[in-house]
Amino acid sequence: MKPIKFTLINPTSDLWRVQAGEKPRGSRFFRFSMLSSLCVAAAMPPHVETTIVDEDVEAVDFDTDADLIGVSFMTYNAPRAYAIADQFRARGKPVIFGGYHPTFLPEEAIRHADAVCIGEAENNLPRLMTDFAAGTLKLFYRSDLVDLAALPRLNRSLIQKQHYAPADFVQATRGCNYQCRFCSVTAFHLHHFRTRPVEEVIDEVKSLGRNIVFMDDNLICDREYARELFAALVPLRKRWFSQCGMGIAEDPKLLKLAADSGCKGLFVGFETLAQEELRSWRKKPNLGRDYLAIMDKLHAAGIAVCAAFVFGGDEDAPDVFPRTLDFLLESNAETLQATRLTPFPGTPLFDDLDRQGRIIDKDWSHYDFNHVVYEPLHMSRETLDQGVAWVLREFHTRRRIGRRVRRCLGYMDPAVVLAGVLPLNVGWRHKLTADGNFGRGTVFSPAGPDAA
Repeated sequence: MKPIKFTLINPTSDLWRVQAGEKPRGSRFFRFSMLSSLCVAAAMPPHVETTIVDEDVEAVDFDTDADLIGVSFMTYNAPRAYAIADQFRARGKPVIFGGYHPTFLPEEAIRHADAVCIGEAENNLPRLMTDFAAGTLKLFYRSDLVDLAALPRLNRSLIQKQHYAPADFVQATRGCNYQCRFCSVTAFHLHHFRTRPVEEVIDEVKSLGRNIVFMDDNLICDREYARELFAALVPLRKRWFSQCGMGIAEDPKLLKLAADSGCKGLFVGFETLAQEELRSWRKKPNLGRDYLAIMDKLHAAGIAVCAAFVFGGDEDAPDVFPRTLDFLLESNAETLQATRLTPFPGTPLFDDLDRQGRIIDKDWSHYDFNHVVYEPLHMSRETLDQGVAWVLREFHTRRRIGRRVRRCLGYMDPAVVLAGVLPLNVGWRHKLTADGNFGRGTVFSPAGPDAA
């Protein structure tokens, strides 16, 4: 069959986009290894030659000799994705779309593309490429959920590894069986949780370096699977990091097995301190949990925590910001992801707020967690924006970074602290300065005009 040259582009924002001849901006710790793009390349038939272009790392070549252009994107990158596609199509190049935003809004996306992949790549792309070669490309390609057994091996040489976080990225599972109303991940995966065969995951991990990041949405959704995976990891002596629910801290045997298998850090979605908020978001696994006790148990196991909090729910008033900061400092959370509540298309939250007339901004480039795109109930949009910036600023002062690094040296592997916790915190300072959060954080007052 005739070879097809395919270029897959990952767009990014103006803030981080590399121009021709420039070096990547910001810390490499915030650039992951393009795992989804590597999966797309692996799903292609053998006669397709794939090139991956990440705008965080290199500029798009609009004069490429590629036969077909692909653009994969999330909501905040949609305007840039559409601009890229429009330019290529004006030059006579056909364009296909994939990713979260095209899956949720395919009718919008098709106005800028020749075809849209809805759902996962592995089932869609072989059919699409056959049709493209035959000149019978359809507008939409829909995929059922993919069976994760016998997935093709990734060709990691397709990316410039030196520009990304110093670890190898793997996926053992996909999706999450919870139904959190703000989560586009669980919506994309239709609220299903799937696992790869443990032996296939281990075979892949064996071929990689010492530091592994499992890019899973909730690695312990199936605890029996997690136990089998962790037990198989023990003899490999890897250091690994992932994302999972806080229930791991309340299962002593599972937590010990994770630590014994090399777990050194977890991203944990605490989301909010308010129980009623958890109920309204359907974040049931967090209800009634003692957050401080959970942090203590994870730290006792030598595991660092990236604590994720979302601000702006209907239970939040301005006092949520100092209360949450107090928890973060008392618990010694090693790193923080603090975001403004963002109602992504495709989620129940978006539908609810849109129906209520509370979404006031549908410029998709603002759906980046760094803008307020709806009307909060108990504070102004400005207070929500500035309050989140204030938490980020206060958490990342030099004095507080130094204090938590010293504290976590008492319970964590010093190599992980110095090579992970410290550069992540320093990297956040740079990122938050560049994106304006540090500046906006100086405006907020914990006892400001909305506090009454």
